[in-house]
Amino acid sequence: MDISGLATRLAEAEAGRTAIGRLTDQHPWLDIPAGYRVQRELRTAAGPIAGWKLGVTSRAKQAQVGVSDPIYGFLPAAGALDMGAPLDTSALIQPRCEPEIVFVLGRDLAGPRVTAADVLAATSGVAVGIEVLDSRFRDYSFTMADVIADNTSASRFVVGAPRPEAGIDLRLVGVVFEHNGVVVATASGAASLGHPAAAVAWLARQLATEGEGLLAGQIVLSGGLTAAVPVTPGDVVTATIDRLGSIELACR
Repeated sequence: MDISGLATRLAEAEAGRTAIGRLTDQHPWLDIPAGYRVQRELRTAAGPIAGWKLGVTSRAKQAQVGVSDPIYGFLPAAGALDMGAPLDTSALIQPRCEPEIVFVLGRDLAGPRVTAADVLAATSGVAVGIEVLDSRFRDYSFTMADVIADNTSASRFVVGAPRPEAGIDLRLVGVVFEHNGVVVATASGAASLGHPAAAVAWLARQLATEGEGLLAGQIVLSGGLTAAVPVTPGDVVTATIDRLGSIELACR
């Protein structure tokens, strides 16, 4: 298993802004555990991380792709965008955007029995966010093992000002996603594993199997709440989440 070689291939695709074919087409041995090993190689080379992200948190999407759990990746600190700063699409391959509920950890959280209640107790604030996906695979064609190896298509992200979680039922908050002023999708917080804090708890339990956990100050993107929208220069996307506010991302 050439784990390092696959990680290098993905890193080169990202650096060269060139999409590649699925790894599993040439390496059928690549399964989900091996995909996470490739991802860890990428994380080692990425430098500081800002936190973590979840994918495939919709029960309907899980059934569609034949998995029973979400997947996760890491957020390189270098991928953070300031509020108001534009997204440079020329630095990416095939960017797509989606709205997120973002958790900011106020204290460390780790262990095999972390619950959604534990997550809420450890959270210093929640915020609206936009994740920019950029699959290194041509036309976003991949298996679960491929996308895990590719760090779940992670690229850039922008996070709004955190708000206290107390008094907000994150299952029920309404989500509106706009593309160039047109509403393209709506959802509720429950779209992420029934409750976005449950998705973060799942992540903490998974990291515990690797002897890791969530750290104070880290952020967690709790899973895309709508389908991702492709963006090109001149586009503007806006995510609005009830009680959390709005955030806008312009593309150039």
